[in-house]
Amino acid sequence: MSANAADGRRTLMIWGALAIVYVVWGSTYLGIKIAIETMPPLFHGSLRFVAAGLLLAGFLLVTKRLAPFRMTLKQLGGAALVGLLLLTGGNGMVAVAEQHISSGLAALLVASVPLWLVVLRLAFRDRPALLTLVGVLVGFGGVAALSLNGGGESAGTTGIVVILLGSVSWSIGSFLSSRIPMPPNVWTASAVEMLAGGMGLAVVGASVGERFDLAAVSGRSWAALAYLVLVGSLVGFTAYTWLLGNAPISLVSTYAYVNPIVAVILGVLIVNEHVTVQIVLGGLVILLGVALVVSTERRAKARAAPTPETVPASR
Repeated sequence: MSANAADGRRTLMIWGALAIVYVVWGSTYLGIKIAIETMPPLFHGSLRFVAAGLLLAGFLLVTKRLAPFRMTLKQLGGAALVGLLLLTGGNGMVAVAEQHISSGLAALLVASVPLWLVVLRLAFRDRPALLTLVGVLVGFGGVAALSLNGGGESAGTTGIVVILLGSVSWSIGSFLSSRIPMPPNVWTASAVEMLAGGMGLAVVGASVGERFDLAAVSGRSWAALAYLVLVGSLVGFTAYTWLLGNAPISLVSTYAYVNPIVAVILGVLIVNEHVTVQIVLGGLVILLGVALVVSTERRAKARAAPTPETVPASR
């Protein structure tokens, strides 16, 4: 194979994997919306992440035997804590919020995560670039616009408060993941995070009185759950992990502001969600702020010594 042909094949694979991350992670908001039509939101998340974690752990065990699971108790605890913050507090709150707001609005508000990460850095006396701070101010202006009157949606205020709390939890988990002991194998870390997060969701769900009635669950909700486990958690995560090792991080990070656009479009086309002018304008402002933060941070990292990237457990 010639060098040009190899480069062309690699470029095609990169864009194929990027398209998977764009569409798959953007579609998980709709998947959650459909799953919780007849499933309790927290128990649905528990089933999703425990199943995905067991499948990933089983795959590692079959292909690599016990080697990937060699870790200290501190590393195990670190991954479990991150899983609780990302999945129990983060994804769990997304499911709860989508009982009150549309999947598109939920995705736009979750897009504020990079902004919260900058706030956490400021709290720990890290000084981001001026353009990064400008991006944060712009992005939070969009969040404020969406938060006023619930983004134009009835009962939206409750959902917005819940999802912003979930975004903060996800941000804290992401922030800590590179600062506390974690398993050396990224796949093992993800499996532990998903299992811990899924079990955390089961405990919280039971404590707030959720009940899982198998007879009440529709085939549509089961199909959505299967999609979230196999495609959302495993296919999307695999594509993202491959991209981190084969594509510029500046390109990979564009998922942060493409996913919400995909989520809004799918919500309108598939479940007839209503998009108001306020949602469109507020969403565009958030994405503008996130794009400014991401692009400024990536340029700063490119000038500094390279550091390992943190891989999120799942979307």
